[in-house]
Amino acid sequence: MNDGGSGKTVVHPGVEPLSYLIGTWRGQGEGGFPTISSFAYGEELNFTHPGNKKPVIAYSHKTWKLSSGEPMHAESGYWRPKPDGTIEVVIAQSTGLVEVQKGTYDAENKVVKLQSELVGNASKVKEITRVFTLVNDELSYVVEMATNLTNLQPHLKASLKKV
Repeated sequence: MNDGGSGKTVVHPGVEPLSYLIGTWRGQGEGGFPTISSFAYGEELNFTHPGNKKPVIAYSHKTWKLSSGEPMHAESGYWRPKPDGTIEVVIAQSTGLVEVQKGTYDAENKVVKLQSELVGNASKVKEITRVFTLVNDELSYVVEMATNLTNLQPHLKASLKKV
């Protein structure tokens, strides 16, 4: 929402510590896992604050093959930061998998750490962690995953710039 003249976007006070995320981020990432071949991808993340009535950030994410532009993966959800520095995140993936994540955010160092509380509708995935870090206007993240056959280990990482 606009404040009616200053041009500054008004955000709910509960979202303010993560307001640096709001916007569109694009870049490239790479993935791998012991059970699959490594791959590279293009990516876009969108963080929006749908009005200033509730302390929530809407999140959407899509990736594509670098060579062809063909869509690869998509997910969306909501981030709910709490005043005590904790955060709750729900994510629905295009694969049918859903995640309920809890974690912490450090507004000063611009780091968000998430740990799955529940991974639903997944026959093999048992745990997912996500760490987002903003350094020098570059948003990077690392996703780790554990399955029936593997312990928690790196799966995806990317570096994105705000557009």
